[in-house]
Amino acid sequence: MSVEGRKPIPKTQLEISTGLQTAYDQEVGNPNFANGKNRADQMSFKGDTVKPFSVGIQDIDESIFYYFKNVIKPFVIQNGERLEVPIIYGSPEKWKSYQKDGYFRDLQGRIMMPVIMFKRDNIEKVRSISNKLDANNPHNVSIQRKKYSSKNAYDNFNVLNNVKPQGESYAVVVPDYLTVTYSCTINTYYMDQLNKIVEAIEYASDAYWGDPARFKFRAMIDSFASKTEISDNEERVVSSAFNIKLNGYIIPDILQKDVTVLKKLPEIVKVVFSTEVVTNNNNQ
Repeated sequence: MSVEGRKPIPKTQLEISTGLQTAYDQEVGNPNFANGKNRADQMSFKGDTVKPFSVGIQDIDESIFYYFKNVIKPFVIQNGERLEVPIIYGSPEKWKSYQKDGYFRDLQGRIMMPVIMFKRDNIEKVRSISNKLDANNPHNVSIQRKKYSSKNAYDNFNVLNNVKPQGESYAVVVPDYLTVTYSCTINTYYMDQLNKIVEAIEYASDAYWGDPARFKFRAMIDSFASKTEISDNEERVVSSAFNIKLNGYIIPDILQKDVTVLKKLPEIVKVVFSTEVVTNNNNQ
């Protein structure tokens, strides 16, 4: 293929400095850039208490389940007893059965009420907050410094000699921000039971849902649709349907991210520049 007329592409500073290095073994090549990778950027996580960070779609789903079960704690009063309302994730089989019958049945075929069921409908990308620019070569990362390392203790002897410990930093790629939409339904026997559950869920709207020890995402609920159904030879069902819009983010644990993203890097402790002065120059 002819390259005549092509505009020359200037070399980067990394390419220039790499070209000035001479490998000891020409067959192996430069060991610092074997297979096109910089060995200085490949730091092991062996024995490190900090592990690579990742947030997935399942973490977002679990945040809703956790908040329903541990924070809202919906309940109803039935026959003078306080009953907790079960929370069920609507798998395709369960959701199809619910849409067909109008209620959910347990494994024995009995109608299960009261019950709350939810399922994920849609995932929409949000580009107005932030962007990593290019997934193949992410440029936007967040650097977090580890203040203490057991391998590099900072004792009084180092303080007297003005020796600073070498720190370690962790690079986390900027996440992809998403708007995740969920469909939810509530089934009860009576309207007063439904009202209590709706009031509890509506009061939790616009809050951050999730486990405080893991991840929390802001959930928003705009409206509740209610209906009452009475069929021949069937139970009386009072239900309500609503949607949850959850502002979430993901940092997936995938091969592409592991290959392209810098995960751990050392810090420069001290840089020393020296000068040399030539006093006798007979070449002039």
